[in-house]
Amino acid sequence: MKTLPVREAKYQFGRMINTARAGPVIIETHGYSVVAVASIEEYERLKSIESSKANLINGMSGSE
Repeated sequence: MKTLPVREAKYQFGRMINTARAGPVIIETHGYSVVAVASIEEYERLKSIESSKANLINGMSGSE
């Protein structure tokens, strides 16, 4: 996972996007991680996992 300072991410936005397509990029400001940039494929994968978990939890609570 790549980490970039916010200034570098700002001035090299295209490079950051290309890097994020290969794996998440963490953006830091003042030494603290503040945001993660990920590819759309990774975002969709995470949304799918979240949705599956919510469906599982809702299904379990409805069966009691």
